[in-house]
Amino acid sequence: MRRGFFLTFEGLDGSGKSTQLALLAAFLQQQGLPILVTRQPGDTTLGERIRALLLDAKTTGVAPMAEMAMMFADRAQSIEERIAPALAEGKVVLCDRFTDSTEAYQGGGRGLGSAAVLALHRVLCGDVQPEMTILLLPPLAISRARTSSRTAQAQAISAKGSVAADRFEQERLEFHERVRAAYHAIALREPERVLCIEGDPSIEEAQQRIQNAVLDRLRARGFLQSISADRT
Repeated sequence: MRRGFFLTFEGLDGSGKSTQLALLAAFLQQQGLPILVTRQPGDTTLGERIRALLLDAKTTGVAPMAEMAMMFADRAQSIEERIAPALAEGKVVLCDRFTDSTEAYQGGGRGLGSAAVLALHRVLCGDVQPEMTILLLPPLAISRARTSSRTAQAQAISAKGSVAADRFEQERLEFHERVRAAYHAIALREPERVLCIEGDPSIEEAQQRIQNAVLDRLRARGFLQSISADRT
């Protein structure tokens, strides 16, 4: 059976990656492709517990190494339970965050460096790598404004008004600057894998670029030989 295609979406909170992933998933389904949409942390029983702990603003005192270890515990479980079986079945797997996030947030944001992240990935994740990554990098001021607006909207509709930004969203500006710089370094290091969309294109413009690039890559792998080259 043909191995599937593993594609990840990356970016700071408020970058638009989850929106773009959902749009691409719908588009690929329209093409008749079997897909799996997943996210990290989360999407397994263990992963959802880890996600709740890691993102809860009330979770304090977590050592950076412990935080990174929990990210990889979630990832190893996700690969075993969700990603590897789907790829073995020939599906297109779309994952909201993967090891690039850990390299950016823990390696860059927490100052742990890339070497430790990549070493753990090789050991704990069997060095499973995405074949393509979509990285959305709007200006930091824009992504942070979107995140703040999203939290305010959630608070407005919450019965108790108790919705708070998660642990990472509450970090200081300097933390997010380091995360963004780490993402940019990844894109420069692996240009063949990473499609980096910088600036602030419209949702439609970004999606067209993503669709075109993904279709090219899928055709090269023989997934879309029966689909017309007309992308309109």
